[in-house]
Amino acid sequence: MDTVKSVFCTIVPPHILDALAQAEDPRHHEPARRTLEHDGALRTRRRVTPPALIHADPAGTLSDKPQRTIYDEQHQTTLPGTKVHGEGDHPSKDATVNRANAALGATFDFYLKVYGRHSIDGAGMPLNASVHYGEKYDNAFWDGSQMVFGDGDGELFGDFTVSVDVIGHELTHGVTQHTANLEYYGQSGALNESLSDVFGSLIKQYALGQTADQADWLIGQGLLGPTIHGVALRSMKAPGTAYDDPHLGKDPQPATMDDFVRTSRDNGGVHINSGIPNHAFYLLATALGGHAWERAGRIWYATLTGGELAADAGFADFARQTAATARALYGEGDAVQAVLKAWSRVGVATS
Repeated sequence: MDTVKSVFCTIVPPHILDALAQAEDPRHHEPARRTLEHDGALRTRRRVTPPALIHADPAGTLSDKPQRTIYDEQHQTTLPGTKVHGEGDHPSKDATVNRANAALGATFDFYLKVYGRHSIDGAGMPLNASVHYGEKYDNAFWDGSQMVFGDGDGELFGDFTVSVDVIGHELTHGVTQHTANLEYYGQSGALNESLSDVFGSLIKQYALGQTADQADWLIGQGLLGPTIHGVALRSMKAPGTAYDDPHLGKDPQPATMDDFVRTSRDNGGVHINSGIPNHAFYLLATALGGHAWERAGRIWYATLTGGELAADAGFADFARQTAATARALYGEGDAVQAVLKAWSRVGVATS
């Protein structure tokens, strides 16, 4: 299977930046407009750049230790920037560098220790990240080969390395890229985004030792500025409730197919409609209880990596496959029934 496509996946969805770009206050609209313009240019470049040129890094080696390198962009945008931290180096005086390095390590440890996966590609891929990207850049992204973090504008968004789930989310786009390679449009694109939210949340839960009922199920908690009326970018527990703010607008994510959003924006609403499979996973994880990365996460991971999922899979395709995976892993028991019930509650058919 060809697992290398042009990839550009951001954590902050365009609809949030669109709202900020309309603000009267230049402190709000100028960073948002710059970020939108920059992200648009990068998406275009990814579409026309041959995939071989995106993946220029040498292959990794199978190891139980990550190979991390952190670069400092110094507010420029020519990647990767200046190397400031390598694997085994002493902690940096720059807290942003240390947070990025720690979160790369937490993601590597999660995939290795929980699912036996060696790095993002399963073959020991080095983990590279660039920090201090751009000027008041309000986003973080995975570009197909590395992580990139902005510092935020300092008012509406803070430093994008503050949330380990954000970093886990973006790196999981790399896992998807090297496995099912889900197309980044419509329902398959929303699944792509949802899988990153699922495993981003599980990486945070694993790092904190939380059970499903202890977790907050928020994506990007701590990322929003102190004046924002909201708690995170998204909520898997209650899609549509993460924020309701005069600047950002109201969280538009649906929790069920009854409110599925049909739009041509954001690759067919990939960041909006991801709320539906997100909520299905939350319902499954809390129904099964315990550590969500164990049974619920294993079902999702095995479905993603099992080779049966088509690149253009929709919600119903994924739902049927998760039910089949649960049956293969755990037999006809509570896991299968919980999967079927979770998808039913969000309005996605499994038969």
